[in-house]
Amino acid sequence: MFGAGLATAGAAAVGAVAGRATAPDPTPPSRTEPFYGPRQAGIDTPAQSHALFLSVDVARPDRTVLRELLTGWTATAAALTNGDPVPETPGVAPGFSAHTNFATDLDPARLTITFGLGPSLFDERFGLASRRPRHLHSLPEFPGDTLNPAWSGGDVLVQICADDAQIVSHAFRALRARMPGLGRMRWTQHGFLTRPADGGTPRNMFGHKDGTANPRTGSADFDRTVWIDSPDEPDWVRGGTYLVFRKIRMKTADWDQLPLAEQDRIIGRRRGDGAPLHGAHEFDPIDLESRTASGELTIPAGAHVRLVHNIPMLRRSYNYDYGTLIANAGGVAEEPHTHAPGTPEHTHGGHNQLDAGLLFAAFMNNPPEQFIKAQRALADGDRLNPLIQHTGSAFFAIPPGIEPGRALADVLLR
Repeated sequence: MFGAGLATAGAAAVGAVAGRATAPDPTPPSRTEPFYGPRQAGIDTPAQSHALFLSVDVARPDRTVLRELLTGWTATAAALTNGDPVPETPGVAPGFSAHTNFATDLDPARLTITFGLGPSLFDERFGLASRRPRHLHSLPEFPGDTLNPAWSGGDVLVQICADDAQIVSHAFRALRARMPGLGRMRWTQHGFLTRPADGGTPRNMFGHKDGTANPRTGSADFDRTVWIDSPDEPDWVRGGTYLVFRKIRMKTADWDQLPLAEQDRIIGRRRGDGAPLHGAHEFDPIDLESRTASGELTIPAGAHVRLVHNIPMLRRSYNYDYGTLIANAGGVAEEPHTHAPGTPEHTHGGHNQLDAGLLFAAFMNNPPEQFIKAQRALADGDRLNPLIQHTGSAFFAIPPGIEPGRALADVLLR
């Protein structure tokens, strides 16, 4: 998918991996998303236009430190999402304030702040091994991964999403202000996403629709795909979910040199309207047995959607474009291009390369049968593999929602 890729991740580019095809949810008119409730916001919330993913390591192997970090962040997030002033940090010297005025007079722009806990919290350091969620273990290494440790892992994840990039930045600063002595930033990733004016499916960096096959919010399919309700799971995580995060570089310069028909065969859908190659409309069911007049499979062997068909998950991914990098920087590499569509003369610039692609974020309740199964299938034969590169990876349990007066995961940390 593009990580489980694009299609699950991004290449999913194609929206091909999440189960039954459904129409996208319309963006609600409200500018405020509730922070408190039975589920954390930012999962079944219609995707906002901007996102920042923040991974943090707890400053010391002390459960009290973790509790203090999450308690402070809970209060801060509740205020931010409601458009209220953030609470002052305890012990701040006179004359200093947590209020930066960076978001003064701006509304919350549907801000959501979603928290997750990584596998590393459940080792011997914090005494939480007996409360580890059933599937919360480090992801296996997949063939073709070129992961950069600087973009991977982490004790705690924060997903910040809003329809205003300045609100996202403001929320990040407010949360960061509560971190000294409690947590250390491990990595951040910034993404963007624009839903068409008609509310249709957004597109990834390869131009394909991304999210066509997501289950519809509030449906039985959604509940079976996303929310944890197994009696084999610890009580503190039931009602939550798991999040797989992958940074997937998409080689847009190479992709743009391919004929449109070949791009469509790689994905298994038409770029223009998102329909499967045998279909007429975006949400037509996938038919893996369909053949052309000459007897060939309409959706070719190795096509992205063929490999991930009927492996459901909720993809809530974002595009990213960080511009050019020096060759071999950041753990990625690309040969200089000397050809362009239809011409041998074009060059793509010496030793520079583009770092653009997908911040794959997928929610699910059974990662071995969802993301891991899909990613292994893709690693073994996805025709998209030469055009993408997995450079970052992280995995988290997302606790259920929070009641007023309580802190995130306080049942776990008592």
